[in-house]
Amino acid sequence: MNLHITGLNVDVGDALRQRIAAKMERVNRHSSGIISVQFTLSADKHQHKAAAQIHLAGKDLHVEAVENEMQAAIDVLMDKIDRAVLQHKEKSQNVR
Repeated sequence: MNLHITGLNVDVGDALRQRIAAKMERVNRHSSGIISVQFTLSADKHQHKAAAQIHLAGKDLHVEAVENEMQAAIDVLMDKIDRAVLQHKEKSQNVR
């Protein structure tokens, strides 16, 4: 799994990179079909936005989260990614 993290108006330090990588391992347990993930972290005056483009085998997903703090935005984003990947996995298993 390729993991790319980009910051817009945000300094993406080692702590944020490690936090995202650790949380992505949880998501990766549910589906081994994740090819690459592109994270974009951005900050406005009072809102922090975390977005992810997930490239799965056969499908691309886009997930976003907006919160008051970057850590909270990342946590909400990871929960949304987890649900989306599980939903895709269940749909692909039902087709077979």
